[in-house]
Amino acid sequence: MTRRLVLGALAAAVRNLQGQTATEAAANEDFWFAARMAFTVDRNLLNFNNGSVCPAPKVVQEAMERYWTVTNLSPSHYVDELLLPETEVIREELAREFGCSPEELALTRNTSEGLHAVILGLDLKPGDEVVTTTQDYPSMFSSLDQRAEREGIVVKKFAYPTPPKDPQQLFDLFFANVGPKTRAILVSHMTFTTGQIFPVGAICREARRRGIYSIVDGAHSFAHLVFRRDDIDCDFYSTSLHKWLTAPVGTGFLYMRRELIPRVWPLLGVPAAMKANIRKFESIGTAPVAMRNAVADALAFHRGLGALRKQERLRYLRRRWEGALRGVDRVKLLNADSPEQSCGIGALGVDGIRAEQLTATLLNKFKIHVRTRVMPGEFECIRVTPNIYASLEDVDRFSRAITTIARG
Repeated sequence: MTRRLVLGALAAAVRNLQGQTATEAAANEDFWFAARMAFTVDRNLLNFNNGSVCPAPKVVQEAMERYWTVTNLSPSHYVDELLLPETEVIREELAREFGCSPEELALTRNTSEGLHAVILGLDLKPGDEVVTTTQDYPSMFSSLDQRAEREGIVVKKFAYPTPPKDPQQLFDLFFANVGPKTRAILVSHMTFTTGQIFPVGAICREARRRGIYSIVDGAHSFAHLVFRRDDIDCDFYSTSLHKWLTAPVGTGFLYMRRELIPRVWPLLGVPAAMKANIRKFESIGTAPVAMRNAVADALAFHRGLGALRKQERLRYLRRRWEGALRGVDRVKLLNADSPEQSCGIGALGVDGIRAEQLTATLLNKFKIHVRTRVMPGEFECIRVTPNIYASLEDVDRFSRAITTIARG
């Protein structure tokens, strides 16, 4: 389908939703059929690993191609004079979506790049503590462990029940592990393991009250959950746009509270005049501008769907496959079902089958792609992350496959 046909069909489907709540729209298959046709995915393979990287809709692919064509007309001229200035529009639009000032938002390549900048850039002394959980992202542990080895900071990790009883339990565990030497906390808004939603607003506000920096890993929450910066009230937040915003691969942003910018060292050296400029965190040399400029089309697509409708559709899909598997012998669901604790990401295990074997069987026998997640000493599972281009039949096909395996 051409760009015009895709957008026209989607616009008509949105008009037909008039009067429907987001929850009602989540079950409107006519609307989601139009959204599904905006993607060019391989429909012979069920991609239920959108938690790693989401495919971009056709309109975003075409935008990337346009900007790439312009780049190659005369790279040094067109990139510097035309494409780079347009990235300021991207910054403004992302800031508007997130609810912060454009001067607090750096354009990055992924969540890890932004979080590494914060973790490695904060002034910490030997003995200073950083508190996090055992289910935060391993790449962040690498940066923390490097600082521990080189500079003598202390990294404190704690485990929590999977799933927890309620958000308050997570809050209480965090601050049971905070001590007088704690200088920063690292918390995932949604975990990369099971999609557990943390009460980050309450955690970040309490951390600030105690004089502790709050660093939020937002890899899975931006354009997935409906929230604004003031809702989570953090000091630092980093996300990848190639996940739930369905932007080009290699795009993300870092938010930093304005008064903290001068206190954080960038990963690469910049002129002294940039000390208080959020753009110092973008100083990486030559960057793929064609990818970055196409973020505007991903934002337009996201807004056209409606953020709340999209959130509820993702939750609806998870609840459908979970509902079909709840009570099936040997199947163990690892995420809570309450809206404050989960949305579109879920996780499960099958007793007697290793997670890697389950992942391989789903792919080789059923042509379903998921991701293995192993927490040594705690649990192992497959993470299940369908996106809006999945049909109900796709979801039911996954449920039938798991049921077959569990009974086999």
